[in-house]
Amino acid sequence: MSISDYTETEGLPAADRKPYKPWSYDSANAELYIPRLEAGQDRWFAAALSDQKGKAPSRLAVFAERPQHKRWEMVSVVDLDSQKLPDIALDRDGYATAVPAAGNKQLAADADLLRAAVLDNFATGGTDTGTKVFAPTKASKRQIEVHDKTGTRYGNQGTTVFAGAANRYTDAYALRTTDGGALILFSHTHTQTDAVAHSGLQINPGKDDRAWLHDVPRTSITYTFVCNDAAIVPAKAETSRLIGYTCARTDASGPPVAS
Repeated sequence: MSISDYTETEGLPAADRKPYKPWSYDSANAELYIPRLEAGQDRWFAAALSDQKGKAPSRLAVFAERPQHKRWEMVSVVDLDSQKLPDIALDRDGYATAVPAAGNKQLAADADLLRAAVLDNFATGGTDTGTKVFAPTKASKRQIEVHDKTGTRYGNQGTTVFAGAANRYTDAYALRTTDGGALILFSHTHTQTDAVAHSGLQINPGKDDRAWLHDVPRTSITYTFVCNDAAIVPAKAETSRLIGYTCARTDASGPPVAS
């Protein structure tokens, strides 16, 4: 359970809390991509995970060494929309090849451009950069659908605006694919701000908002989401493919209605 999930659950009455069912994976069925790293480089590896033996992977995770804690930690996990992963380039010993995720001129897009395109999918429905950087996939269409449906749900009674936010998780990870491109895993943070159209209206928080908003009506609410994303990027100037993303709400705040 993530801190976000725990916080949200703790805000619910006991009767509304669903029993926690931890997600587990079949370690014997995991596909590990361990990059050969130079001395002094941070150590990490990626794993394609399935919750059932013999099933295609449903999640892609990154594990990184944290020397200060003297342990390895799962630092990113993405629910996959596409279970067909690209072929990762392996050397004769079976090691994967790590490539720079940011500032890599050998790729059609780096982590920074991918992150900007994902944020644009939410903010504009992909009209500025999202649909230029990404080919249509189930994952990118879902992000655009969030913009389209959520942005119009209040009609003329309110507005919804998505925007990028300060991102604490700037690490990105990339593995070379056999066609010269890369599989890139990165994170982004965005906000969703709902606001009433005029005075006299109010937004009543839902039960899942209780941990942050305490059932107090608001004139606007800003939600913060932290997300992990995975994309397949070609080596030449073509569109990339977003193959999955996973978001969690980490905060919600807004001014209460005047009493």
